[in-house]
Amino acid sequence: MLNRRIFLAGSAGLAAVGLSVPAAAISRAPAGIETASLRGAISAGEFGVAPGTLDDQSKAFAKLLDKAAQSEAPVFLPPGTYVVSNITLPRRVRLSGVPGATRLLYGGDGHLLLADGADHIGLTGLVLDGANRWIGDYAQGLGDFRRVAQLVVDNCQILGSGSNGLALETVSGRIERTIISGAAESGIYSVEAGRLSIAGNTVTDCANGGILVHRWQPADDFTMVTNNRVERIAARKGGTGPYGNGINAFRADKVMIANNMIADCAFSAIRANSASDVQILNNNCARSGETAIYSEFAFQGAIVSANIVDGAANGIAIVNFDQGGRLAVCSGNLVRNISNTGPYTHDRPIFGVGITVEADTTLTGNVVEDSARYGMQLGWGPYLRNVSATGNIIRKAQVGIAVTVVEGAGPAVITDNIIEAASEGAVVGFRWTKTATGDLAAPGASAYSHLTVERNQVR
Repeated sequence: MLNRRIFLAGSAGLAAVGLSVPAAAISRAPAGIETASLRGAISAGEFGVAPGTLDDQSKAFAKLLDKAAQSEAPVFLPPGTYVVSNITLPRRVRLSGVPGATRLLYGGDGHLLLADGADHIGLTGLVLDGANRWIGDYAQGLGDFRRVAQLVVDNCQILGSGSNGLALETVSGRIERTIISGAAESGIYSVEAGRLSIAGNTVTDCANGGILVHRWQPADDFTMVTNNRVERIAARKGGTGPYGNGINAFRADKVMIANNMIADCAFSAIRANSASDVQILNNNCARSGETAIYSEFAFQGAIVSANIVDGAANGIAIVNFDQGGRLAVCSGNLVRNISNTGPYTHDRPIFGVGITVEADTTLTGNVVEDSARYGMQLGWGPYLRNVSATGNIIRKAQVGIAVTVVEGAGPAVITDNIIEAASEGAVVGFRWTKTATGDLAAPGASAYSHLTVERNQVR
C-alpha cells in the first residue's frame, strides 16, 4: 500500500497553494452569464445546507440533490466549506459554486461523490477536497462516475484524493478547465469511454499517473486529450512503465493526444500501449525519466508529428513489431538532450536513442540533437520492415543512424539525411547490440541487399 502521508507530505505546500487559489485565478464565464445560469436554482439553505459549519452535512446535502433532480432544477452552493461524505448522486444533477471558493470537504469513511447509471451530471465551479483521507476500496476516485451518459466537470479543483482524482467508467462528456493535484493514484482515470473530451486541465503532483485513457479490450475510444498541462507525475508503484506516465492510452483506439504541455514525468510524457490509429501531435515534452513519447506493443497505425522532446532517456519510440506494432508516420519532431540513464536497469542498452522505429514507417523531417547513443535506430534484430528515413537532421551522437543487419530484417531506405558530429559513424549496421559494419554512408562501403543508403550528407 502507498504510504500517502509520506508522499503527500512533500507536496503539502503545493496542495496548500492549490487550496488558496483565488477565484479570479480560475477562468470563469462573464458575470452576466454566470448569474443567468443560477436562475431557478434551488436554495441550499432551505435544506439546512450551509457553509462554514464543522458538522457533517451529508444527509441534508443528499436530500437537496434528490429534490433538485425531481424538478430538474440546478443547485447553487454559496462560497464556503461543506463537510460531506458518501454522496450518491441522482440520475440528473447540475451542481455549481463559486470557482475556487465553494469547497466540498470529504469527511472520510467511504467516498465523496459517486454516480452510477446517471443521465446527466454537471459539476461547475467546485473544489472537491479529499483532505488526503482514506477512500474505500469500492470507490475508484474522489469523484467516481460510472455509466454516465453525459458528464460535465468544468472549472473545478480536485485536490488531495486518497485514490484517483476523477475515475470514469463507461462515461461520455467532457472534463475541462479543471485543476487536479495531489492524487495518490492518477489525476484522471478513464476506462471504456465514449467520445470523451479532456481539455484545458492542469494535472500535477500525482503519485502514479496523470491522464489515463484505458479500455478492457481493444476498441475505438475516440477520446480527445488536448491543451492540458501535466507536471510532476511519479511512479510510486514502481515497475518499468505502467506507472509514472503523463498521458497514457492503453488498448484505446482512435485517441487524439494534441497540444499538451508535459513535464517531469517519472517515465513517459505520452505512452500509447496497444492503441491503434493514435494521433500524437504538437505536444511539448520536457524532462521525461524514460522514453518521452512511446507507441508500443500491438498497435496498427500511429502518427507522431510536430512534437518537441527536450530531455529524456529515449526520445520517441515506435516499436514492438514482434508484438504486431506497425504502420506509422514520424515527422517534423524536434528531439534533443537524450541521456543514456533510465529509471531501471535493463539487459540491453535501450537508453540514449533519439528516435526508434521498426515497421512500415516513414521517418522524415525530424531534427535530433545531442543523443548519448544513437540519433536514430531502425529495427531490432530481425524486426525491421519497410522503413524510410529521409530528410532528417542528426547532430551530436555516437552513431547517427543505427540499422539492423540481422538475417531476416526487411527493407529500409536511408537517404538524403544530414548527419553531423557522429563520433562512431553516420550510418552503422548492428546485430542487436553489437556493431557489425563500418560506416555504411562512406564511399565504397559494403552493401546489404535490404538497405538503400544514398545521398546522405555527412559532416
